[in-house]
Amino acid sequence: MKHIQNLGQIARPSVLRISRILAPIIAALALFAPAHAGQITLQDLDHLPPADLYILGETHDNALHHQAQARVLRALKPKAVVFEMLSPEQAARITPALLANPPALAEALDWANSGWPDFALYAPLFAALGDAKIYGAALPKGKVRQAYSEGAAAVFGPGAARYGLDQPVPQAQLEQRKQEQFEAHCRAMPLAAMGGMIEAQRIRDAAFADALLRAHQQVGAPVVLIAGAGHAHYDWAVPAALQAADSGLSLLSVALLEAPAQPQKRYDLWLETAAAEREDPCLAFAK
Repeated sequence: MKHIQNLGQIARPSVLRISRILAPIIAALALFAPAHAGQITLQDLDHLPPADLYILGETHDNALHHQAQARVLRALKPKAVVFEMLSPEQAARITPALLANPPALAEALDWANSGWPDFALYAPLFAALGDAKIYGAALPKGKVRQAYSEGAAAVFGPGAARYGLDQPVPQAQLEQRKQEQFEAHCRAMPLAAMGGMIEAQRIRDAAFADALLRAHQQVGAPVVLIAGAGHAHYDWAVPAALQAADSGLSLLSVALLEAPAQPQKRYDLWLETAAAEREDPCLAFAK
């Protein structure tokens, strides 16, 4: 778990005070028996360490990931849940009556035309929301395309600096991210085009971070973000945007990864699941 506050401001507490601070942390960590550092089991999702903000990273078309996320929501009983998949306008349409009627909810959200996997995969999440307030963090597609060509900072507008969008991506990180995007797009697009993809990703990460902080300000902790695992890691993505915002809130990033998982120490905790059965995604680029 990362604390996004300045712990350096704590001035030389006594040994007793340190013990009192560390005791609940040690107790929480003792609940885990990971095979590797940060790896957890399905049962561990029932008692995650306390935090103000949680990011639950998924592979979008993996039903096991959504079932695991729903399990976390039932255990945490968050005050708010932020969805990558929903716009603010869509979130505002959701009522208790719709939550009790999944087909009607899917229709109200026009899910079939959203581009996301089948609503049945996400239905367990909506069923597990309880009394949580729902927030949508999806940006208009036109705005994301504009960020691709004009840069995230210019399109985000006021507040861009708060999330570090006014700062260039460090060169080493830029090259790594461009290569990762290149591979993710099956090498079907020019490597030179990946810089725009990164800007599109940066503006979305900032929007998700902004929605998390706004939800926390309005309803309190804990707040959960449901998003792709790529938005959950600390190298960049939403945690980096929250770090730039210096909110003083604690964050726990939990990734649900398909086997064979390669977490690369990018998350606080990670759970390995079986991979979903799917067609080779690169075939879509060949059509």
